[in-house]
Amino acid sequence: MASLFSRITAFTRSPQGRRITDQVKNAARDPRTRAKAQDMLRRFKKR
Repeated sequence: MASLFSRITAFTRSPQGRRITDQVKNAARDPRTRAKAQDMLRRFKKR
């Protein structure tokens, strides 16, 4: 299992990983995206 986490940390430190984490952070800041995610969570919790 340690190798999986080391691969993940290595990916997040790579230029491509940094680019993806920046995209995710920007999407999380967007109110519309946040509302969509909360709506999906509400639907999932109902089941």
